[in-house]
Amino acid sequence: MMTLRQKTTNAFKWSALDVFMRQGLQFLISIILARILSPNDFGVVAMLALFVGVASIFIDSGFSAALIQRQNTTHTDESTVFFFNIGMGFLAALLLSIAAFWIAAFFNEPTLQYLTYAMSFNLFVNSFGSIHNTMLIKEMNFKTIAKAGIVSSSTAGMLAIFLAFRGYGVWSLAVQSITTSIISVLLLWYWHSWRPKWTFSLISLRSFFRFGGYEMAATLIDVFSNNLYLILIGKIYSPSDVGYYDRAQRTQQLPITLMMNITNRVFFSVFSTLSNDKPKLIKGLRKAQAVAMFVNIPLMVGVILLAEPLILTLFGPQWLPCVPVLQVLGIGGFLWPLHVLNLNILKAQGYSDLFFRITILKKVVSISLTIAASYYGVIAIAWAQVATSIIAYFVNTYYTKVFLSYSGLKQLGDLAANFISVLPMAISLYFLTNLMQEASYCVKLISASVLGGLIYLVTCRLLCSEIINEFLYIIKERKHVPQM
Repeated sequence: MMTLRQKTTNAFKWSALDVFMRQGLQFLISIILARILSPNDFGVVAMLALFVGVASIFIDSGFSAALIQRQNTTHTDESTVFFFNIGMGFLAALLLSIAAFWIAAFFNEPTLQYLTYAMSFNLFVNSFGSIHNTMLIKEMNFKTIAKAGIVSSSTAGMLAIFLAFRGYGVWSLAVQSITTSIISVLLLWYWHSWRPKWTFSLISLRSFFRFGGYEMAATLIDVFSNNLYLILIGKIYSPSDVGYYDRAQRTQQLPITLMMNITNRVFFSVFSTLSNDKPKLIKGLRKAQAVAMFVNIPLMVGVILLAEPLILTLFGPQWLPCVPVLQVLGIGGFLWPLHVLNLNILKAQGYSDLFFRITILKKVVSISLTIAASYYGVIAIAWAQVATSIIAYFVNTYYTKVFLSYSGLKQLGDLAANFISVLPMAISLYFLTNLMQEASYCVKLISASVLGGLIYLVTCRLLCSEIINEFLYIIKERKHVPQM
């Protein structure tokens, strides 16, 4: 039987494969689609993100996190959540379909009405696979998740590219989303043995709601806050502006999402297992942060300094207006892994009520700043996200200080070597990009990335070699994991 270390490392590797292959494939496909479709096409689909996101939260209602957090669950508990998800999926799809006409009228985009119908169907399909995905995460069986994700993403992506070439425009993106969901759900059912039994327990539902209710409310507010800018830009400005901003944010978030989707799924399960051992929690948090920031800091520096050649090389000149937005959002991305890991510590200890309260506080600030900034342009909205990130970090780390005596300032102090190590890379990239003004954007991007990466690795080897060793242990050795 595998130890926790071995299980964590195995889970980390398969989670990494799933995230890198699935989201890497999706990003590669989005690059191709961005060269075929217009910013307006992407902007129209992005306008639905808030509505679809809110509906998804109601379908799950926080019960997935509750199932993972609770160590001993019965088949009745799991079946209850399964049938609840399907019922809520149908209800959410129905309500969103009813609202389709008013959504289209609000943005003055007739196409949105029929796109809303398509996304409503997609929500209902996803509800059938939610419990399987949750059980696989709880079991740390990311191998099955990875296989389903890779097959569904690649198949749907190829279909979307074909439709885009045939002139289907925005509908190629809708078909991509629906196809991904259908294939993923079918494969999860085929590859995982879990099946519901015909039972439904109100007692189980109420017990999960004590944790999941707070989780749902917190996530609901989070999604509303994180997608509010799409509503404001779409209403005040234009679908193309939505497309530019959304493309910049997706590009900035890709490396963060890749990394945090790997660590978030694994370490939430691990932190939940060790929730009663605070010294090990602190040790695990410290090492998880060091490894995450080892990757995140240089990536954000690269995004900021190489934004223009990155956008022009990947997406083409029609996406040039999103460069300044990408640079500003890159600044806000520095602290993101620390946000997620601190919140996972809080949730793993069962403090979903506190998680809800601090989410309320953060999002009141975020929504206020976003609304105020919307009157001053799209760049101002991006700067509002930077301010929100800084404020949110100290809010997120407050209870880590209370329960584990590990404050936000102490966490930053422990990461000082990470921040110092990136300075030579940043200076080199700045001067190199100025010296290579006449070079092509592709040559500039590749040359600067390779040189900057080498300088960063050499600096890390000199200043924080233990972080590199920890990272290499996770990648190469099954018997080595962050010490819990």
